[in-house]
Amino acid sequence: MREMSVRTVVVGSGCAGLNAADTLKALGEESLLLLTEDMNAGTSRNTGSDKQTYYKLSLSGDEGDSVGLLAHDLAYPDVNGDTALCEAAASARCFFKLCALGVPFPTNAFGEYVGYQTDHDLRRRATSAGPLTSRFMTEALERSVRSHGVPVLDHAVAARIVTGPDGVAALDVFLPQEKQMMRIRCANLILCTGGPAHIYQDRVYPESQHGMSGLAFAAGARGANLDCWQYGLASVSFRWNLSGSYQQALPRYVSVDADGTEREFLVDALGEETALAYTFLKGYQWPFDENRLNGSSRVDVLVKRETDAGRGVFLDYMHNPRGYAPERLTKEARAYLENCGALLDTPLDRLKAINGPAVRLYLDHGIDLSRELLEIRVCAQHHNGGIAVDAHWQTCVPGLYVCGEAAGTFGRRRPGGTALNSTQAGSLRAAQHAFRNGRRVSESPLEDSPLMLPEGDAAAFQKEMTRIAAFQRDASGMQQLRERVEHSLAAQKTAHPESPDFQYRLLLRDILLTQREVLSAMLYAQTEEKGAAGVLITENGTSARVPARPMPNRDLWFERVWKSFQEGRLD
Repeated sequence: MREMSVRTVVVGSGCAGLNAADTLKALGEESLLLLTEDMNAGTSRNTGSDKQTYYKLSLSGDEGDSVGLLAHDLAYPDVNGDTALCEAAASARCFFKLCALGVPFPTNAFGEYVGYQTDHDLRRRATSAGPLTSRFMTEALERSVRSHGVPVLDHAVAARIVTGPDGVAALDVFLPQEKQMMRIRCANLILCTGGPAHIYQDRVYPESQHGMSGLAFAAGARGANLDCWQYGLASVSFRWNLSGSYQQALPRYVSVDADGTEREFLVDALGEETALAYTFLKGYQWPFDENRLNGSSRVDVLVKRETDAGRGVFLDYMHNPRGYAPERLTKEARAYLENCGALLDTPLDRLKAINGPAVRLYLDHGIDLSRELLEIRVCAQHHNGGIAVDAHWQTCVPGLYVCGEAAGTFGRRRPGGTALNSTQAGSLRAAQHAFRNGRRVSESPLEDSPLMLPEGDAAAFQKEMTRIAAFQRDASGMQQLRERVEHSLAAQKTAHPESPDFQYRLLLRDILLTQREVLSAMLYAQTEEKGAAGVLITENGTSARVPARPMPNRDLWFERVWKSFQEGRLD
């Protein structure tokens, strides 16, 4: 392999990766490289929802808010207090950077960034730049990265992290166009590779999002809360979250059997008024939540029951659900529609009144909601767990940082939209620490063995994961799948970059390594009492619950902080 040396390598070109690179450059890091499989791929650039949420410190109105209150709301019993505090403390700073870069977050006539309430949120901290908020963020951050002259290596696949006695030593990279490997010696490696979408078949992640969590696991990193996922209703021909206004417009839920017979299964199972109430609530309560099985999450269960029976499930925006009438709505639903000027004749009319861009989005992807049904499933949407990190987003492997959705800084009940704030706060912290940590590129001889990769059918593992280990989980099935995963990993064979299936086998290995850790966490969680406190840590297929790190006692006396800051002791 040919070699090059770079002090800090950032892997990934989403919101987290671009902000890490941009921050490092602004700090003065000259030995820097941003590496990506495809600059235009990934979740940040290719996903969203009805109005994609950015959750931050409240910046409007008369309701009180503070860093401490926000940190408290982020630090559930299975979330570390120090990372929650860091995400809260950096919230406003990171948000205003995005505003300065041109992300069009709306203000009222007096300049307040007015907010709204999102799921698991107690305040109106959420804001949005529309359905494509994360795309706007990515584009703005890329413009900044390009303008600052950050070197970018595109169309390169991270294949192996090489470690030495002092932690990260190098990154082995596959260059698909050349069918060659390259070694990049580095002192710091910041992984911003997104959620491990590739482990599931039914997922709302864009086709271009795979994830590379297995890369970190293979290097010795631990997982945190890997059992915690967010699942919800999404369209499948065009992958998109059907939250918010898509539900508040009160579409008709129908299933269609092999003979083409339609049935309003939601109304049949719940009754007309309850079906209307639960559909509206799915806007606020979009993620599946086992605590709402007798409420809005009953919708997810009924949708899954229909798809398991081989019937297609659809949302119909052309016709009202059976029994719809304004006077039959809950007080909350009717007030919402009135305030939006949306007490109109059809679901499509209501959706246009609430959120016109949500309709145009589907038209832009060849789907006309005024003429056709929209096929849906319950899909994996976000990993609330990930790689375990400290308050600098560094893993247990020195020099290896993980940011964005790949990092395990969330737990079971994160407020909606916290992921976008986390991409910015976590990458800021990682960049600051990597810049100042004093690590140097190793000049010692490094391992140069060929890559060992598994063989098999990735789709089969993904399909089985969806069947037995999504929002409904079967312990026996998960144990059997884990054994299959272990068998495939044990049967790895030498792989050569010239082989036509080399990149596919790299992906398969990452799927299997990640599934092994996730299944271990899920199996362990099923043996616990409901709502067990602490962070679930997983390492090499073994899981255990450990106490969450507490909220730090921080110094808030200005003169002492000022002195420490001047002496360079703080970030």
